[in-house]
Amino acid sequence: MTTELETELLTAVERRRNFAIISHPDAGKTTLTEKLLLYGGAIHEAGSVKARRAQRHATSDWMAMEQQRGISITSTVLQFEYKKYHINLLDTPGHQDFSEDTYRTLAAADNAVMLEDAAKGLEPQTRKLFEVCKLRSLPIFTFFNKLDRPSREPLDLLDEIEKELGLQTYPVNWPIGTGDRFKGVFDRRARKIHLFERAKHGSRAAVDTVIELGDPRIEDLLEQDLYYQLKEELELLDELGTELDLDSVRAGKMTPVFFGSAMSNFGVELFLDAFLDYAMKPIARKSTAGDLPPTYEDFTGFVFKLQANMDPRHRDRVAFIRVCTGKFEKDMNVTHARSGKTVRLSRPQKLFAQDRESIEVAYPGDVIGLNNPGVFAIGDTIYTGQKLEYEGIPCFSPELFAFLRNPNPSKFKQFRKGVSELQEEGAVQIMYSVDESKREPILAAVGQLQFEVVQFRMQSEYNVETTIDMLPYSVARWVDGGWDALEKVGRLFNTVTVKDTWGRPVLLFRNEWNCRQVEGEHPVLKLNAIAPVVSGLAVSEE
Repeated sequence: MTTELETELLTAVERRRNFAIISHPDAGKTTLTEKLLLYGGAIHEAGSVKARRAQRHATSDWMAMEQQRGISITSTVLQFEYKKYHINLLDTPGHQDFSEDTYRTLAAADNAVMLEDAAKGLEPQTRKLFEVCKLRSLPIFTFFNKLDRPSREPLDLLDEIEKELGLQTYPVNWPIGTGDRFKGVFDRRARKIHLFERAKHGSRAAVDTVIELGDPRIEDLLEQDLYYQLKEELELLDELGTELDLDSVRAGKMTPVFFGSAMSNFGVELFLDAFLDYAMKPIARKSTAGDLPPTYEDFTGFVFKLQANMDPRHRDRVAFIRVCTGKFEKDMNVTHARSGKTVRLSRPQKLFAQDRESIEVAYPGDVIGLNNPGVFAIGDTIYTGQKLEYEGIPCFSPELFAFLRNPNPSKFKQFRKGVSELQEEGAVQIMYSVDESKREPILAAVGQLQFEVVQFRMQSEYNVETTIDMLPYSVARWVDGGWDALEKVGRLFNTVTVKDTWGRPVLLFRNEWNCRQVEGEHPVLKLNAIAPVVSGLAVSEE
């Protein structure tokens, strides 16, 4: 017999859709995010994300440095209602120097939207992030952007995805012309043509004219050659293309494809409508207690991101929690799996970039912000009822290393606090020399921009000027078996040993060749490119 809570959870889960957008820098991700919010009624005018424009800033880019440069550095969470759906949009950094933050965000997502520039097709960062989605079998939806600029042939773009990513494609809509002659799209679901009027910079919802494929008015509205080309291409798709198979989509084997222009709003609403119909609702997740469905009545969730100083006036620290099962209620007491402590979840917030409002309840698929009094770490599980932990979120091998130095001894306390809080939120990995006389932290990053952000934030949020002293290493490996295993092999050449924030040994190498040389000389020494996971289940390197 279904309980009242189960019925409530079933209803809530049916309405929820949770997704992350992945793309290469400059594919237009923040612009697409803005336009989805515009259609969801969450904002009334889309903000520009161009670095040098002084007008409205994009809603999802809240950090001063992001607004100056016009790029997304941190992941934010945007929640809004659209038609019958409750949507959690996890906005991720586009810049490759922040891919670690994107990996963590994908751990909290149920679907991924792969955004591509129609002139460039697949780009390196998109391929890298696709691999992360593939590991998790996430359903992937593809949106080809910037059709109102010179673009590659749509059939070529589909072919590239099929050959290079091994994904079957199904175009849900099809473009009518490209560049200056981009007139709109044909919606294959409803078999209707959508012709768009160009809105000024797409700051308002686009106005479109919808007509049937055989409507005689088409001759007045569309140039003849474009109409004939559209009919030919649609015949080709119907004859040679595959059928849409939602089971394959949800298993991450087929991608529904959409064409449009986020800047001009062409095709954005059509994409949103189809995506919400096809996307996966919150599903069961792996835990130490087995696969838990979202309707499991006890509350469970995990921390996928920490952020310090989202509101500089209050020096706050926010933990982003993905609700996995049960019903979250304000002021509830939960068990913190790693420490075994009971934590009261007060001041929960619904997140919308830096704007937050207090919430009373949340359901599976939702992301909530909790004030973090220094209890939570990335990957932590919180739960009520029986003890369990979700799979942890791994740290990947950094490629750049540098000492972060504090030239002003009077700022020692602020320096230590800033390093501790930025490390806690995962803004950068931090390691330490095993030589006790060297107390300065070693920053370990995927890209140079991470160092700049750490220095910028140390100055703006903690009022500490810092200097960076680069180290000549490019590869980090964690030692399987820890210090005992390292002692057994004796002295190692062409490497330096440091310790991570958990006190575990990490070997730093100048290059891959040095790393392979040490592995060859000491076959018993097992080295991992992914850090052992502290909270949750251990993650093996696939």
